Amino acid sequence: MASLIHFESLLQKCNSLIQIKQFQAHLITTGKFQSHPSRTKLIELCALSPAASNLSFAAEIFRQVNAPKTNDWNAILRGLAKSPNPTNAITWFRTISRSPQKIDALTCSFALKACARALALSEGTQIHSQILRFGFDADVLLVTTLLDVYAKSGDLDAAKQVFDEMSIRDIASWNVMISGLAQGSWPNEAIDLFNRMKEEGWRPDEVTVLGALSACSQLGAVRQGEIVHRYIVDEKLDMNGIVCNAVIDMYGKCGFVDKAYLVFNKMSCKKTLITWNTMIMAFAMNGDGYKALDLLDQMVLEGMLPDDVSYLSALCACNHAGLVEEGVRLLDTMIESGVKPNIKHYGTVVDLLGRAGRLQEAYDIINSMPMMPDIVFWQTLLGASKTYGNVEMAEIASKKLVEMGSNASGDFVLLSNVYAAQQRWHDVGRVRETMKNSDVRKVPGFSYTEIDGKMHKFVNADQSHPNSKEIYMKLDEIRFKIKAYGYDAETNLVLHDIGDEDKENVLNFHSEKLAVAYSLISTRDGTPIHVIKNLRICVDCHAVLKIISKIYSREIIVRDRARFHRFKEGECSCRDYW
Repeated sequence: MASLIHFESLLQKCNSLIQIKQFQAHLITTGKFQSHPSRTKLIELCALSPAASNLSFAAEIFRQVNAPKTNDWNAILRGLAKSPNPTNAITWFRTISRSPQKIDALTCSFALKACARALALSEGTQIHSQILRFGFDADVLLVTTLLDVYAKSGDLDAAKQVFDEMSIRDIASWNVMISGLAQGSWPNEAIDLFNRMKEEGWRPDEVTVLGALSACSQLGAVRQGEIVHRYIVDEKLDMNGIVCNAVIDMYGKCGFVDKAYLVFNKMSCKKTLITWNTMIMAFAMNGDGYKALDLLDQMVLEGMLPDDVSYLSALCACNHAGLVEEGVRLLDTMIESGVKPNIKHYGTVVDLLGRAGRLQEAYDIINSMPMMPDIVFWQTLLGASKTYGNVEMAEIASKKLVEMGSNASGDFVLLSNVYAAQQRWHDVGRVRETMKNSDVRKVPGFSYTEIDGKMHKFVNADQSHPNSKEIYMKLDEIRFKIKAYGYDAETNLVLHDIGDEDKENVLNFHSEKLAVAYSLISTRDGTPIHVIKNLRICVDCHAVLKIISKIYSREIIVRDRARFHRFKEGECSCRDYW
């Protein structure tokens, strides 16, 4: 025992590769290298070092061992799993599996961690079968790591099955599952699991609430977000700055920027750069451009230097609020402050100018900026060309997109829109034929609305909802009422050479209109309506929702792909600029 303590004490003092080599030499000269437990710790020390040369030396030490034990193999595996190339750990695991040495639960755990980092689903599935074969499935830590592999690799069905079959769970198991569902395509299920966790007597921690807040942000589920926030306050988890940042982000993405700002101002923990940036972006998304710029100034006054994210958030605020001159000046200020603009900053300014109809200036920036423009720049210019009916610029942007190999449905749809607005149906047909030959499909529009804590999803012309009959009756009522307010359908948006009445019917059944109609029949008078949409709101829906907000005295908050629209008393917070 004294000898073991002596060797471990010497090992702890090794801070460099030279000292490690000296320790190895000491083990060899004393005849302890092949049998002493410190040999494994030596390999592990090298393998876990940030220096790649130390990992290579760990492998060299391993090769000198006559009969390596499982712990020796695991030491190398652990280092490889944490290395910049975790796929090497998977290869090493295969080598162990073919060796006479038996693997243990730690072997599988380190290999699974490598699979999670490399998103190696197939290999993780194979290790899962070995875990079952060797009876390691009772190890809660190991199975939690397996959960992480399935969740991060996107196989949420497999993750859910593993989670449901666990005989014993710990807080980490719940956290991995909730985070996996939130980051994947199942945010509803993440919220349900968070609630189930509390019902079963567990106390969610900081990691848990971060996953739940992420799910609420994605869905715009503010009611559930408020429940999570109350829990955070009750459990004093708001002493954690990362949690507070997530709460601010959640309220901002749900359209409640005032509540986000209240949390920002009441924070008892120190505001970090991320905190300021999150709040500026919340103002930006909600169209509060001047407030975002004021906060940027306040940030500087309080001694916090803005970074590239701060400037990007402020530029987005200018973009969404139509503050063209302020945005152009801000880009100059950024450069003067020594913060180098990246492609996103230039892209935002191009979008800002394009939305303002200054297409030639936007085009000039694309051609003069110090980096090559990507597809998004030309898509932005194409969208602006559609808005202002500039066929020539639309064709330039479309040609560039084709040259860059873009095959996005939105590009074709925008060009078709430009032609349709000019009633150039032959060109519309040509674009549609190209889409057909290239197997390009338009992304379907869908919208969510939250009623009594439950999310309802609608697609365009949806008739699958249980209340479909009532929804369409409400749409008929809406269509009749808005005519009295001078509504004239934007039939030029429909890319088909059909009659105006048929075009109006197509527009009337957009997903956000279905969601609003359902909210009107499902909630009390005066209750705000919240809708989350996957695409940008169209001009016709924007016009209709403004009128609905006036007729029915309802505030309607719509979060589309780019920003928030808050409709109230016949006006929108975007001031018809989006």
